[in-house]
Amino acid sequence: MRDFWKSAGFHLVEIGAEGWLKVTPQLLLAYWTRPEVHPIETSCDEEIRLHEALLADPLMPVDEARLARLADPDTADNYRLVLAFRELLMSAGTIEGAYLRIARGTNTTVPPVFVDQMVHLILRNILKDVRDPMRLRAAELFFREQIVSTEGGRLLLADEEIVEMHGSSGETGLAQLLAETGTPMRTVELDVLSEDNKEIYWERSDRFDTVIDFRFEQPALDAFARVLEAWLQHMMRLEVRVEPRPKVEDSDWRWHIGLDREATQILNALYEGKPVGADDLARIVALFRMHVRDDRTVIDRVKGRPIYLGLAMTPANRLKMKPQNLLVNMPLRMAA
Repeated sequence: MRDFWKSAGFHLVEIGAEGWLKVTPQLLLAYWTRPEVHPIETSCDEEIRLHEALLADPLMPVDEARLARLADPDTADNYRLVLAFRELLMSAGTIEGAYLRIARGTNTTVPPVFVDQMVHLILRNILKDVRDPMRLRAAELFFREQIVSTEGGRLLLADEEIVEMHGSSGETGLAQLLAETGTPMRTVELDVLSEDNKEIYWERSDRFDTVIDFRFEQPALDAFARVLEAWLQHMMRLEVRVEPRPKVEDSDWRWHIGLDREATQILNALYEGKPVGADDLARIVALFRMHVRDDRTVIDRVKGRPIYLGLAMTPANRLKMKPQNLLVNMPLRMAA
């Protein structure tokens, strides 16, 4: 097996008996090295002492009185955020358990970047035995925002941060994508993965600089469907079958889940019979039909019926998936 996503922090955790990731002091230590809480030249002595103490003991209790002694109120607020997140992780015991608490609603304020990091780490665990690089690249949609381009008749997904940071020389057909988004042109390789070249992903997995074609019947779309299945199996012990579909043709449409905010709004409108403009319909990036293998786990009105899933981009051609939607909006019986 080849390694991938070293930046996920998989080496900092342990796999528990149930297959979920146990929270470790090594993982918590990584959060105390983040730039938001790392001292800088102007940091006060109290801040430096606090940071050094947490590096020595990542689990050290920190009371409000100590935070109040920090000279910079913004730094104190950053520490409160990380300390609250630490408490959430410790009380849940596992990364997956903590993520489910966030998905289902928690009083703890968790920065979005921390949530994305959790998904990154969870998927590194879920996909640890995967040998297909296309599936790994498709999984990046779960935790990294994408820019969508229909240039050249294709449906190309490129990492938003990488495109905005570096741009492209245009050699891979992404010049139009960058022109549409106003991104400065620089020289960087952004290769479109195919069945012929996908092995390049292994050496570049932490660079997030490969592109996938998400058109119907392309390998990336099917690879993404397999990740959706694995996500539900791992997080909810739920066996499903997910199939990409070019459109929803169902006179008895019972249930749907938008995998992002845009898709939720569009699918809701379609389901309710409200008019949806051509521009909004054109923003749908992908549709899927899902079947739960064990009908006993779903509510009566969905028994024997498919569940439709959708992804859609914003008017600015951005795609930001919300994987928690798949966990909290399934039509399951309470007992399940």
